[in-house]
Amino acid sequence: MRFLLDTHLAFWIPVNDKRVSSVVRELLAEPKNEFFFSVVNLWEISIKRGQGKGGFTVNPRDLQRHMLANGYEELPVTGAHVIELERLPLIHKDPFDRILIAQAIVERITLLTVDSVIAQYPGPIQSV
Repeated sequence: MRFLLDTHLAFWIPVNDKRVSSVVRELLAEPKNEFFFSVVNLWEISIKRGQGKGGFTVNPRDLQRHMLANGYEELPVTGAHVIELERLPLIHKDPFDRILIAQAIVERITLLTVDSVIAQYPGPIQSV
């Protein structure tokens, strides 16, 4: 299966954070699974880190290097992703989360999320 990481998972997994669930750990251990991180993850971290928001201390450049070096694929934002936003219900107003949801839908990749609000969206989303 193919999985897209929400931003929390994108920066928790590389540091083996205790908040990464056993479900995610099992998915990561399965060699047939493919994992993606989004440019949106890096964008969100860069902005929130620059604003001094707590929990966003990881350096996005280091995170990108780590993810690529460990076999994760980087997913760019395309016009199709942006257009899909129009079809999403307004369950969640966070623009970063909404574009991740749109990417998952367009690319047919399961979005792994720790956010219960994101999990309310229809589409390929798995709450972990």
